[in-house]
Amino acid sequence: MMSYLLVALGGGIGASARFGLGQAFSRSDFPLGTLSANVLGGLLMGLLAGWLAGRTDSESVRLFIGVGLLGGFTTFSAFSLEAVAMIERGSWSAAFAYVLASVVLSLSACFAGLIIMRGLA
Repeated sequence: MMSYLLVALGGGIGASARFGLGQAFSRSDFPLGTLSANVLGGLLMGLLAGWLAGRTDSESVRLFIGVGLLGGFTTFSAFSLEAVAMIERGSWSAAFAYVLASVVLSLSACFAGLIIMRGLA
């Protein structure tokens, strides 16, 4: 139960921070808030993963910051870490396929959702 509370608390903080970042860049025609969240989230996830490496007593920190806070801030941070892990393992083709599939399928799914809802409206 404590794990869920850590993730929920971190997620609430991360989502609020993401909202604030979006508000800070709300006057821009380019999605600077989203871009900033994705880049910053990737950096923070990398820093966290590096810091957590080899530590055995850090599950609460991983859940609160990695899953909760960064997950609420941007899911792109988890995606970035997974792709980097594949590259570090030497699985270049799998990493390329994962990145390509994630972008293409996510955009396609978004378009499909829009088309479905516009058809229902």
